[in-house]
Amino acid sequence: MKSLIRAAAALSFVALSGCASLITGGDLIRPGEPTGTIRVSNMSSGAINVVLISDCNASTYGLNRMPSGYAIPRGGSYDFTVSAGCWDVAAGIVGYGDTRRRMQIQPGGGVDWTVTG
Repeated sequence: MKSLIRAAAALSFVALSGCASLITGGDLIRPGEPTGTIRVSNMSSGAINVVLISDCNASTYGLNRMPSGYAIPRGGSYDFTVSAGCWDVAAGIVGYGDTRRRMQIQPGGGVDWTVTG
């Protein structure tokens, strides 16, 4: 997980280049497109500190999409509004590990992803 966070932090510096969306994971909401919801529900052993979300066409999982200083407590959840389409999502606990999932978000729909690992 540490390497995942370090990589995301290092790649944020590259975000100024013309390929920024391939590195950062892209905007969660693309103008003019219908949206849906990714709900990350936490049933893991601790608070989820990091949620990376990227368009499936991006070259990385992107940057942490959680609000600064916030973590999803065990038994809690957090909703992310995203444009409809394919998304790669990684959720993890700093110093413990992460789990990943690819999901398809339908317009007006959503996915409730329960993280247990």
